Amino acid sequence: MTFGKGSHLHLIDGSAFIFRAYHALPPLTRKSDGLPVGAVAGFCNMLFRYIEGNSGPDAPTHAAVIFDYSSKTFRNELYPLYKAHRPEPPEDLRPQFSLTRDATRAFNIPCVEVEDYEADDIIATLSCQARDAGGRVTIISSDKDLMQLVGDGVEMFDAMKNKRIDREEVFEKFGVYPEKVVDVQALAGDSVDNIPGAPGIGVKTAALLINEYGDLETLLERAGEIKQPKRRQVLQDHAEQIRISRKLVELHCDMPVPVTLEELEVRRPDPQVLTEFLNLMEFRTLTKRVAEKLGVDAPLPSPVPVAEAPGAPAPVPSLEQLPFDHAAYTCIRDEPTLAEWIGMIRERGYVAVDTETTGLDDMRAELVGICLCVAPGQAAYVPLAHRTGSGDLFGASTLVEGQIPMQAALDALRPVLEDPAILKIGQNMKYDSKILSRYGITVAPIDDTMLMSYAMHSGLHGHGMDTLAEQYLSHSCIPIKSLLGGGKSAITFDLVPIEEAVKYAAEDADVTLRLWQMFKPQLHQVRVTTVYETLERPLVPVLAEMERTGIRVDRDVLSRMSNAFSQKMAALEAEIHELAGCTFNIGSPKQLGEILFDQMSLQGGKKGKTGAYGTGADVLEDLAAEGHDLPARVLDWRQLSKLKSTYTDALQDHIHPETGRVHTCYSIAGANTGRLASTDPNLQNIPIRSEEGRRIRTAFVADPGKKLIALDYSQIELRILAHMADIPALREAFRQGHDIHAMTASEMFNVPLAGMDPSIRRQAKAINFGVIYGISGFGLARNLRIPRDQAQKFIDTYFERFPGIRDYMDKTVSEAREQGFVTTLFGRKIHTPEINSKGPTAGFARRAAINAPIQGSAADIIRRAMVRMPDAIARLPAKMLLQVHDELLFEVEETAVEETIAVVRGVMERAAEPVVRLAVPLVVDAGQGDSWAEAH
Repeated sequence: MTFGKGSHLHLIDGSAFIFRAYHALPPLTRKSDGLPVGAVAGFCNMLFRYIEGNSGPDAPTHAAVIFDYSSKTFRNELYPLYKAHRPEPPEDLRPQFSLTRDATRAFNIPCVEVEDYEADDIIATLSCQARDAGGRVTIISSDKDLMQLVGDGVEMFDAMKNKRIDREEVFEKFGVYPEKVVDVQALAGDSVDNIPGAPGIGVKTAALLINEYGDLETLLERAGEIKQPKRRQVLQDHAEQIRISRKLVELHCDMPVPVTLEELEVRRPDPQVLTEFLNLMEFRTLTKRVAEKLGVDAPLPSPVPVAEAPGAPAPVPSLEQLPFDHAAYTCIRDEPTLAEWIGMIRERGYVAVDTETTGLDDMRAELVGICLCVAPGQAAYVPLAHRTGSGDLFGASTLVEGQIPMQAALDALRPVLEDPAILKIGQNMKYDSKILSRYGITVAPIDDTMLMSYAMHSGLHGHGMDTLAEQYLSHSCIPIKSLLGGGKSAITFDLVPIEEAVKYAAEDADVTLRLWQMFKPQLHQVRVTTVYETLERPLVPVLAEMERTGIRVDRDVLSRMSNAFSQKMAALEAEIHELAGCTFNIGSPKQLGEILFDQMSLQGGKKGKTGAYGTGADVLEDLAAEGHDLPARVLDWRQLSKLKSTYTDALQDHIHPETGRVHTCYSIAGANTGRLASTDPNLQNIPIRSEEGRRIRTAFVADPGKKLIALDYSQIELRILAHMADIPALREAFRQGHDIHAMTASEMFNVPLAGMDPSIRRQAKAINFGVIYGISGFGLARNLRIPRDQAQKFIDTYFERFPGIRDYMDKTVSEAREQGFVTTLFGRKIHTPEINSKGPTAGFARRAAINAPIQGSAADIIRRAMVRMPDAIARLPAKMLLQVHDELLFEVEETAVEETIAVVRGVMERAAEPVVRLAVPLVVDAGQGDSWAEAH
């Protein structure tokens, strides 16, 4: 059949089908030989649905499934880091790639792939050929890169959302029409594909620029006309990078393809060929359905069920459960329907749970609704507190009708959510468990998809739901901003119409369940099950309890400190202005630079790209070291300004009105190395090296009749280095309890321990800790205020005295380059995607790889201690309040201080055991007092 006017070509993005099929189903294996076939099963189901759903007058006359030939294409020659951050396909998916090609042929659909080109280029070429021949094209994909093809008879169809994408849809997404999409993508870049773009310019800004200047090349040529200095500088400095980015995102429409359009004519599957393939795969149910559809009696295998992985959590989902179909989600508005869902949950033995609330502060946000999902595509939303915003003149609102009374719904759900035999699955489950705990529900046991991703993919990408859905489900979640709006007009979730809330909320639970079904078996495949089960999951309830408890803060102390800081700052301002001989805005780097380097003619002034002098802390510290008073006073002023704005002022706003305490939030999956991060407020960065910084801790106090006790690991990272690098001298010094810094000074500088000059010990201390972080001669020179060549000589001498450290570093870097990750003593994998990069990032990547196993092992040790702590102190009148790097802070009744210190110290010093028996002892220092400052 000649392809021409009236012809309709369907081009199916085969790679997207494969990954969606793989992630939508639990792991499946062929019964006869254990071959992984889950992705093939889902792929075949999707093809069968496609054939069933494309009949009638608008059915395609021609069709093909397009695949990527391999992960390397001509784009890697243009830019070696293209898609460098993408993880390798899962081990159980690799053998299924060829089988999906076999499946396509069995359905009698042409499959096309071309070496050195991506599927998108093949789709682009065939689309252009079909359009030029007078035909229509439908691209079955949601890939944003393909949107540059839309128009002139070419459209896209998102099969997962059952949604057509035309020119207006493209404009809504990119802010430009398809012909300008390439220019916008070139500017915005793409972190997933590692396309650099223009730093700091996103899609919205890129669209504004392209609409203003017409096209990318005109924009770059006229970049000097842009009024915003930062944006102008970025475009000028990164012009070539942006042009390369355009080449990376632009699809080729003239590549050689091995088929003609006529060869893509739609043909009916050969019943015998198709049923034999399905029979070979042991897809019993699908074989029967296909045979019925084709009107043949197909031979079926012996009566065995569709193969499943050992312990697979669920039967194969039906076809209707594969897509993200928002119309299929359920809104539970009455108690009988809720009872039916509870029955399904009990039958399954697990449920994905997500809460919708009025805000992100889990100590103050109110519950609005609960999402439930029992199988892919089978999700529901229980609205509980949606309100109408059309109240009286005083802004009152009323509950929307058709919602189960909150207490009735919670009473019905409590037995399931607290049932130890039913697994509750969540994404960042700590938040949901804290919300529900405020309503009297203790959620357990749990699984957390965020932490599963963190255990497997630390260092590769973020672990938020939107990122994971895009990365592993090829699905873009409904953005919360589309419901709540932004800025001053933003609303809270309780004011979102229930019909819209159902789509968003149920999708969250659906995504979570699909991620869980994919991640759970992969934990074992990538050998991080122990990390997840011992270091991640059990930490959730521990941190949740710490956050709920909080720590008491004396508002009066903070207020007095703020006033004192204001007075000191005013005095410093007067002194600075007197030294400068004029008044100026001390907070303005530009004005300060002009005073220092133009008016006062101090040496060392360097102008940046904006034309202003650099006045960072390093510049001011160098000037202060040379004896200049003004930069020294500015440093003092800046420190006070930061302490006041970040702590003494801001902490007062964080005191909870009901508890009188500050409740920080810990991010388990924030740092790549396993270290916890503290936010809202950040209590881990309170400075302790200055007197003013230490004073802030005096505001953190114990309740009457109680004390705060602080226990801190002594030099834990140096101890881990001594163990991992096998340094006999360091090991022996730690075993004997010697002053490690004095011992290092003695070894390096050949000086006796007795009567050692404190300055020499201080130099050794700086080197000891600097080496862990890969410090350079330049960095050490700055820290010690000594010449750079002398600092480098210190480092060289250090490695000569302790050669094992250099060997350890070289070995660690070699392993990182070979494996793509480094490992802690407890099996945590920390990926190092930049380890083979060139240029400015190379040194940082190398230092990070060297430090990660040490810092990560230290983080793992304190995590192990924290997980064991609740049981250890259960009988004591004590609560764990804070974790700050290597320190744990407790509040305890005065009568039990010494006993608590003994118990906690024992747990912390034995935390590595029995998994790792360190060659050096762990030592924990302890202190107590009425305030954190006294205890530390």
